[in-house]
Amino acid sequence: MSREPRVAIIGAGISGIATAYTLRQAGFTDVVVLEKGSDVGGVWHWNRYPGLTCDVPSQLYQFSFAPKADWSRVWASGREIQRYHRDVCDRLGLSERIRLNTEVVSAEYADGTWTLTDQRGERIVVDFLICATGVLHNPAIPDLPGLGDFAGRLVHTARWDDEIVTDGRRVGVIGTGSTGVQVVSALAPGARSVTHFVRSPQWILWAPMRIPQPRIAGRVLRRAPRLHSRVYDAFLRASGILADIVTTPSWRRRAVQAYARLSLRLQVRDPRLREMLTPDYQPLCKRQVVSGSYYRALQRADTELVTDGIAQVTPTGVTTVDGRHHELDVLVLATGFRTHDYMRPMHVVGRDGLTLDQAWTSGPRAYRMTAIPGFPNLFTVLGPNSPTGSISLQHSAELTARYIAQWLERFRRGEVDTVEVTGAATERFQEQVAGAMGPTVWNTGCSSWYLTEGGAIDLWPFDRATMERMLAAPDESDFETRTRPFGQDATPPGFDRHTPG
Repeated sequence: MSREPRVAIIGAGISGIATAYTLRQAGFTDVVVLEKGSDVGGVWHWNRYPGLTCDVPSQLYQFSFAPKADWSRVWASGREIQRYHRDVCDRLGLSERIRLNTEVVSAEYADGTWTLTDQRGERIVVDFLICATGVLHNPAIPDLPGLGDFAGRLVHTARWDDEIVTDGRRVGVIGTGSTGVQVVSALAPGARSVTHFVRSPQWILWAPMRIPQPRIAGRVLRRAPRLHSRVYDAFLRASGILADIVTTPSWRRRAVQAYARLSLRLQVRDPRLREMLTPDYQPLCKRQVVSGSYYRALQRADTELVTDGIAQVTPTGVTTVDGRHHELDVLVLATGFRTHDYMRPMHVVGRDGLTLDQAWTSGPRAYRMTAIPGFPNLFTVLGPNSPTGSISLQHSAELTARYIAQWLERFRRGEVDTVEVTGAATERFQEQVAGAMGPTVWNTGCSSWYLTEGGAIDLWPFDRATMERMLAAPDESDFETRTRPFGQDATPPGFDRHTPG
């Protein structure tokens, strides 16, 4: 007997789009994607700050099922990437399954089904819940005295206001990392002055980030799809070198680290400024920053690097611990995200009333990035331990979606009604992760957004081949499955899949 599983995917970013497409290709028809934003693209929808650029080459930063030959630049801008995701959804017929401006505020499991409630109070009941919420969606706001008293324009880079005027203004930027580096580089030429407040400097690899992709290359790849597929595969294989660099001590790692030090030494001639820009940790320990313009922007006469701590924010600017007051018209928070929230602040309640917050009191954890003990019929895509620092996110999301589809197929065939990973299997995987994390560069003594509240490194410490092996097919011995008696329906009366509760 065949039956159609009711599936909800939360999030229409990279992982949500990959999952929606994969399930459609597998023949699943009762699938809805719930997206809190006004458009698709996830992080590329929410982030629109000046200078936003992807630090992954465009020919790799795309879905295998939706090749794009004609990128305008070798490293694409955020706006172009967001347009790509919108085009993919429209062109492949996924848009009709996506509900925009729909934020799921709670998800509760009972009797074999999940009941989701959105911000309007509407409810949806599904058999399977797939959380594709990503990690870069809840802005991190620094706890600075007086921040709310600032009388100028205050903006977080993840909620940029296009009406903000920065040309001719005194601009302060708090925070480093890729966002801080990119926004300082973009605003410096037009601003009256830029003050970059940096608590800990970053190692920066020089690269010509604004170099255009030759138009002839786009035309050739568009007319030769097989060649384009081989180019994508070549980029995917080459990305494996990065995984080797960050996970295994070798001459490759030493070479990249030497290049980071060389990039600083050759571009910053002032010894004092170079000393201020020299981190006290190994290159690659944090998420690596790539830029071809930041060091140049910092050496402008109207740009200043400030490494003294911030004492307080005042109505007219920022006072640092050395007693200096920096007058500002605009204050930009390039302070990143609460990267370990995942599905939160959504209230998630699993089996026997277990909440996600209770399950993750020691930090986020999941079995092979995609299943959580105590939460039957719930899967995550690019969940805990995802490879945000080494392996293609699109490839990882597609692998995970195909893995989940195998469980949905078993449900469709009537072989299972509920599936839940065991605590023992999850613990074994976490022990594997901890053991493999030892020789990684992320474990060499820096403080980064990779670290959870419990001090664990929330990344994928294995290579791509290991990921492909682990996600090739479910290991049934790691799961508990149940099947309801024939004809039993666990859907509460009065609920309908597509109407308000």
